[in-house]
Amino acid sequence: MADFPDVGSVATKLRNTLIQYYSTEDNEWRMIKATKNTTIWRKPSEEFSGNLYKTQGIVEDVANRIVDHIRPGPYRLHWDSLMTTMDVVEEFEENCCVMRYTTAGQLWNIIAPREFVDFSYTTDHEDGLLSCGISLDYGEVRPPFVRGFNHPCGWFCIPLQDNPGHSLLTGFIQTDLRGMLPQAAVDTAMASTLTTFYSDLRKALKA
Repeated sequence: MADFPDVGSVATKLRNTLIQYYSTEDNEWRMIKATKNTTIWRKPSEEFSGNLYKTQGIVEDVANRIVDHIRPGPYRLHWDSLMTTMDVVEEFEENCCVMRYTTAGQLWNIIAPREFVDFSYTTDHEDGLLSCGISLDYGEVRPPFVRGFNHPCGWFCIPLQDNPGHSLLTGFIQTDLRGMLPQAAVDTAMASTLTTFYSDLRKALKA
């Protein structure tokens, strides 16, 4: 990918943006869904006309293993029920890569299958890890997919101080699905998708 900008500067800017989200005061978020093990909030995105979603829950495993299941690699496609394909297009040093992946249709296919091309970066954060990404304008869209765009997003995985075998997993997602979609439908789909993400991940880690 000869025209790719400086990897280090992209990774640093992405990391700093996610830390800014992580530091946002609680009163700026509006809770939209809570289950026994997962809570989801939203606030208006500063990147596009949609929402930035925050999701959080405790996962019963160590941070390294959890993040290995989330970031691009051999595990993700096997457990994430929304993801239908994933290919690493290019690998860089410092835990960076570009991946192309596709997702299944949602809400009885009101939201058609999507394709994304993302820059992904994984790094240390506090006593745990941060795995983050942002979409790139890259290549032609393959039919029958609609090309979506992920504004800065990522997952913080921090061991619990009183129980390091468990981790607090906090995600920030702001996906522009593109297409003529009502915001209410997007909110419903995101709440469902993020709840299922935690459920699928917990099952995979126990398998």
